[in-house]
Formats: sequence, structure tokens, C-alpha cells
Amino acid sequence: MKLRIPHIVLAALSLVWLNACGPAPENQSAADTSGPVLQEYRWKMVTAWPKNFPGLGRGPETFSRIVKEMSGGRLTVRVYGAGEIVPGFEVFDAVSAGTAEMGHAGAYYWKGKIPAAPIFSAIPFGMNATEMNAWLHYGGGLELWQEIYAPFGVIPFAGGNSGVQMAGWFKQEINSLEDFSGLNMRIPGLGGEVFERVGGVPVTLTGGEIFTSLQTGAIDATEWVGPYNDLAFGLHNAANYYYHSGWHEPGTVLEFIVNQEAFEALPEDLQAIVRIATRAVNQDMLDEYTARNNNAMQQLINEHNVDVRPLPADVLAALKRATDEVLAEKSAENADFARIYASYKEFYEGVKEYHALSEQAYYENRQ
Repeated sequence: MKLRIPHIVLAALSLVWLNACGPAPENQSAADTSGPVLQEYRWKMVTAWPKNFPGLGRGPETFSRIVKEMSGGRLTVRVYGAGEIVPGFEVFDAVSAGTAEMGHAGAYYWKGKIPAAPIFSAIPFGMNATEMNAWLHYGGGLELWQEIYAPFGVIPFAGGNSGVQMAGWFKQEINSLEDFSGLNMRIPGLGGEVFERVGGVPVTLTGGEIFTSLQTGAIDATEWVGPYNDLAFGLHNAANYYYHSGWHEPGTVLEFIVNQEAFEALPEDLQAIVRIATRAVNQDMLDEYTARNNNAMQQLINEHNVDVRPLPADVLAALKRATDEVLAEKSAENADFARIYASYKEFYEGVKEYHALSEQAYYENRQ
């Protein structure tokens, strides 16, 4: 899918580029001998996803293409899938160490080293994609995110959103909360901790490990993303029941992370291109999921006879109570978590009240 950057953005970047042109350092090579000689930068981006995987994996490729086009080739970013340079769960460490200049993953994968990181991915029963983007970019969330990553020499940017996810694929029916007891389920982040609180056994796996683990019985259930990605992985061939809605990830933010030294070594115009390209991909990915999920769901139902069911109301109520308990405990245990969650919650309460009058009311009225 071609992403068209508005002409006004390109014009603005061109002005920045012209202002940045000055005497060329001796180590720079000329791409155009008739103009100023500008240094070229070659970056690597490691990701937590299979190479070119629909949605999640295409976002980094779109970023790479946009940056090359907007910079006239002065900055190029080569994308590597999970396992090509480092495993998916080592993306953060690779960027922090400078093994790669960039990464693309999910913040909830780093909760072991940064307890507050999952807030910047998804909170169960929390904000949706539109609300998360608003908090990050206009409610102070991005500044808090960058603050807690700074000690690691890493700069985060929002890098896509899947929208509301599905509750997952299960090999057995879920009729009551007792059916979660002892159930091994691939579910990361805060959702996994809530699932454990109600008797389940959360398992953390990268995307490439999910199908085989579900098929062989190593896990009994899994959440991944939604119909678009789940169909691509063939999860309907490994489990019988597809449940909604995605209580655990109501608007999952993906992240671009950039090595701070590498970013600061860029001239200002290229830094601006990186920032603008992340914003473009962040919106583009949500647009793609909104467009593709419906078609994929119809294919799962009509061609593969998938049994799509809602989670029982009493199960959702128990998960909501457990979520409140987990968030309260984490706030008591970690000062950063408490401070960032307070910002999140204040914004959430306000936008939720407004959306009850606008978005939610409209959804009800259009039925």
C-alpha cells in the first residue's frame, strides 16, 4: 500500500534540508556533484515480527521506504525480521547497545526491566487506539515514555496500532471462569498478569512460535492480534473457538525505538524525517488493520467455518475486577508505574466521558 505524504509536509522538510546544507565534512561523499555534499547514513532496524508479516511486519518496511524517499537516500534503514540478527525478545537490548540503530516491537515485552513499560502498549479495559494516540501526542504520554527509556539510551515513538484485538483462540469452550483454571495461554503484558490472577497460566511467546505451540498442545490457547494476522498464521487450523472481545488489548500501541546516540548524530532535517515517518506509520498501520480485519473475519467464518463467540459476561466481569487489583498493586510497588498510570488514568477518565456522548452513543444509534 502506497503511503502518500501531504505535499505541505514534503515542502516543509525541503526547507529544513536547504537550511541544513553547509560546508561538507571531509568524510562525506557526494551523491550530486553539482550541489552540497551531504553525509549518508545506513541504519539497521531489528523487529519482533517475521519479515514482511502483514500489518506488524509491514509497518517497519513502510517506514524504511518513506525515510528513503523523504531524505533523497541520505538515510536508509534496512529491516530485519525476528531472529535474523537478534531474537524478537532481544530487540530492546540490541538497540540500547547500538547493535542496531532502530527496533520495532511492543513495549509490554520489556516489563522485566521497565515495570511501567506495558502502560505504553495496552492496559486491559483501557483506552482504545484513538484515545491512546491522543494521550501520547497531546496528553503528555510520549514525554513520560521517553523519560523512562532514557536511562537505556533509547528513544521511543509510537509505531502503529492494531485497534481492539480479539480475546483469542481456544481449544476448549469457555463457559465460566473455572474454564481458565490451569489453562496455558500465550498472553503477554498486563493482560497476562490479569489472566494469571483469575487462575490461568500466561505464557510469553514471539509470533513465530505461536502456531506450533498451539498445534502441539504446548499451550491451550493464544491471543495474537485479530483476524488479519490470525488468518495469516493459520491459527484456525490449531484451535476450534475464536473468542471476542479483546479485553486485554483494546488498542495496542507498537513502538519504534531508536538508539539515542545514533539519533543525535543525525542532522536536524533527518531527525525531523524520522519523527514524521513514525507518525505516518503509526496512523497507516491502524488504517490497514481497520480495512483488513473485516475481510479476514468473513473469510474465517465463511470459508473456514470458524466458531466465533463472545466471552461470557461473568468472565469479563471477573477479568475487570482482577485488572483493577493488578493495577492498584503495581502502582503501590513502583513509583514510575504509579506516576505514569496516574497520567494515563486522568486522561482516560476524561476522554471516556466524552466518548460516551460521542463515539459510543453514535455506535448505539447506528445499529
